[in-house]
Amino acid sequence: MTKLNELHILIAEDDQDDGEIIEQSFSRHSAFSKISLVKNGKELLDFLNNESEKPDVILTDINMPIINGIEALMKIANDEELKKIPSFAYSTSISKVYVSKCIQYGVRSFLAKPFVLEEFDEIPHKIYTIISGSTIQ
Repeated sequence: MTKLNELHILIAEDDQDDGEIIEQSFSRHSAFSKISLVKNGKELLDFLNNESEKPDVILTDINMPIINGIEALMKIANDEELKKIPSFAYSTSISKVYVSKCIQYGVRSFLAKPFVLEEFDEIPHKIYTIISGSTIQ
């Protein structure tokens, strides 16, 4: 992994508004120096398989078209190299099935997608806290 103040995060988010908000939230956090945004699980997997520079962290929405977040996480978990990248999932619907599947596929944390704009800024902090070895909240 690169330095903890120069992290590259790959975000899969199909909702354009949420994508812009979450991208802005990560750009305001000093630890994340590069943000890549894709629109679904297929684009997430394509990015991971085609880009020479792998991200340091993955954040994926669960409910997306073409390939959803859980299907993408399953494929990541089955790849020896990609499963080393810390992955996080978030969704507006927190179901026990989603959380269970995400844990099964090695997700570090399942986060609730905020309903309040300002709360999006907490996501980069939570992810950074977990990957930097601080206590999990």
